[in-house]
Formats: sequence, structure tokens, C-alpha cells
Amino acid sequence: MGDSQLVHPPLFTYISMLTLLTIVPPFVILMWYTNVHADGSVLQTFNFLKENGLQGLIDIWPRPTAVAGKIIICYALFEAILQLLLPGKRVEGPISPTGHRPVYKANGVAAYIVTLITYLSLWWFGIFNPTIVYDHLGEILSTLNFGSLIFCLFLYIKGHVAPSSTDHGSSGNIIIDYYWGMELYPRIGKHFDIKVFTNCRFGMISWAVLPITYCIKQYEEYGNLSDSMLVHTIITLVYVTKFFWWEAGYWNTMDIAHDRAGFYICWGCLVFLPCIYTSPGMYLVKHPVNLGPQLAISILVAGILCVYINYDCDRQRQEFRKTNGKALVWGRPPSKIVASYTTTTGETKTSLLLTSGWWGLSRHFHYVPEILASFFWCVPALFNHFIPYFYVIYLIVLLLDRAKRDDERCKSKYGKYWKKYCDKVPYRVIPGIY
Repeated sequence: MGDSQLVHPPLFTYISMLTLLTIVPPFVILMWYTNVHADGSVLQTFNFLKENGLQGLIDIWPRPTAVAGKIIICYALFEAILQLLLPGKRVEGPISPTGHRPVYKANGVAAYIVTLITYLSLWWFGIFNPTIVYDHLGEILSTLNFGSLIFCLFLYIKGHVAPSSTDHGSSGNIIIDYYWGMELYPRIGKHFDIKVFTNCRFGMISWAVLPITYCIKQYEEYGNLSDSMLVHTIITLVYVTKFFWWEAGYWNTMDIAHDRAGFYICWGCLVFLPCIYTSPGMYLVKHPVNLGPQLAISILVAGILCVYINYDCDRQRQEFRKTNGKALVWGRPPSKIVASYTTTTGETKTSLLLTSGWWGLSRHFHYVPEILASFFWCVPALFNHFIPYFYVIYLIVLLLDRAKRDDERCKSKYGKYWKKYCDKVPYRVIPGIY
């Protein structure tokens, strides 16, 4: 079960869960509507809803269509086939609380490259015009919305009837189970990992495919591509490329190793991610901003630097773990804490906690460059409207909450060693402030 019920009181968690289940699906549609039909103005959308109420929302909600369904199914099948068939190195995930160790095939980079080349080739040779995706985006998001809610129901039933591993269980409450999920590592058959598909393949690859779609749409609409769109897209693609380069590392993070496959993670990656994470580009399609070479290059360099630092943080910790604390950190031997803990089966194991390099600055320092990078890929939109910055604000809330949940989890896992660690690295995220 997700720990958030330990961190926040159960009633609060319950209310926030119900709120998210009811508010977030329509919010995705409103995000699309505001960027595409309301001139990017939150106020315009707000006034429209104020005047027309629920009926207004029903009126602007696009109906799922066959075209949208076809696009989604083709994309999903394409990614599923790549996930199953492309070769990749065998990678083991972390040991779960019940002692189960998932095995993956790391073929993310290949899937990512094949998808982008295929998508651009379809456009280049006139087989499929990506602008169709933009033109039908509302219907696609609407179809995904309903389809993914049903998909999460399938995950819920599967968790009860046919769980894939020992890591599953029910909280006894249908809403909590639907929201947080039943299984940690659901699979279809032996090799098709559902979370890798929803999070990494369907979700993350869409985060590269959609910005490219927005570029093509803007180019076809205006006859040229604004430098703001270019800067936004390049930083985003660098970030997503970094993600796939490091995908095996992602399988050790909270998303995969801790959060179960339910509405929170799976619906989030299938619907929320493609819409909200790509929203600055969606806004820029109809609001081309001309930054000029100086500003454009400055933003680009700053953004790429932040992505690099974010990558280097993760790389540093990964090498430290891989070499069992022997790897040099910033040219010196690392300072570390050896922490022991007990698994649910009663075994005692040890972990190494790194306390120097990036990880000596704060306990979750890697969130700082990640938030800054997201700011730099939103800022090409400049400051005429608030909506391009929604993603940055959402990310800050998400990552601070995640840092808190992670800290609570580590505190209960490592006990006194965690206290020792916090004494040594006192700041949670922002060195000197928080």
C-alpha cells in the first residue's frame, strides 16, 4: 500500500483520493481546451465554466471518436510490440519487501529511437500527417481518459483474480485499491511488464512524440518554426532521451519499486502525462514567441545543463551503489553511512547511504535541477499567460510531496541510521532553505 496514508492522516488521504479521482480527469480536458480553444487564457475558461456550469463542461468535452481510438490503439500496439521484441540487456530490479526481484529487458533507448524515426518517416514520406494528432487531440485525450479508467479497473480485477507476483494485496477498501493499485509488478504473461509499458513506453515516449507533433503543426500552420518552440522541444527531448538512457535506474525509483499499479501511477502516465507534461508545447503551437538568438541560446544552454546535472546526480548514486561505495565522488572517496534494516520476512540487510557529492548538498538534491529544467522548457513561452507554467508548479508540489513520502519511508526503514544521515545532510531538497 502506498505510504501516503502514513504520512498524511487517513481521512485527509481518503478525501484527497476522491478529489483526485473526480477532478483530475476533467482537468486534463480543460487543459487541452484552454490551450487550443481559449487562447491559452485560464480566465477565459474559468468565466466560461462560471457562466455555463456543468453543462459547459459537458459541451466542451470532446466525444471519443473512431479516429482517436485508432491512433491510440496503433500507438499502444506499436510500443507493446517494441517492448516485447526489441533486444535488450537483462536487468534486475530492486528486491521487493516480500523478497521478490523483478527482471526486465532494458530496451528503452531502442524503443524510443525506433518510435521517433518511424513517426518522422511517416510524416516525411507523406504516409501519416502528425497534425492529425493535434487536430484530434481533444478526442484522443477524451478516449484515453475513459479507456484508462477502464484499464485501471482491469488492473484492480487482475490484482484480485490473477496477481503476477507475491507483491500484491488489498487494503480492504475498493477506492483505495483502485487508486493505489493492487499489485507492485503486474505482468501479462511472463515478460510483458504493465508498469514499464504505461510509465516508460506509452507515457514517456508520448512526451517526445507530442512536442514533435506540435512543432510540425506550428510549421504547417505558419510556414515556419518559432525559436521558442524549438528551444522548448530540444530541452524536452534531451530530458526524455536522458530518461531512456537511464531507464534501468528508473526501475529502482519509488514509481516502480514502491508505488503500485493503480489509478495514481497508470492513469497518470497514460493520460495526465501526455496532456499536462506536454502542455507548454501545446500552448506554443498557437502562440509562437520570438525570443531572438541570444535569449533562445541562453535558455537552451541553461535547460540542457540542468538536465545534465539531474542525470549526474542519479549517475553518481548509481555508481556508488554499483561499486559498493568504492567509486570516487567528485574526485574523492565518498563519505557514507552504512545502514542496516530488516525486511518483512525478517532478514537483516545493509544499505549504503551516500553523504557527499550532489547527495551531500541535500537529501533529494536531484529534484532541484529537475524543477529548473522544467522551468527552462516552459519559459520560452514568456509571461503573457500563466498556463505554460502549470507543469512547473505541479512538478514542485509532486516532488516535494515525494521527497516527504520518501523520507518518511526511509525513516521507518532505517531508524537510527536515518537520523544519523539527516544530521549529516540536514536539508531535504533545497540546500540551505528546505
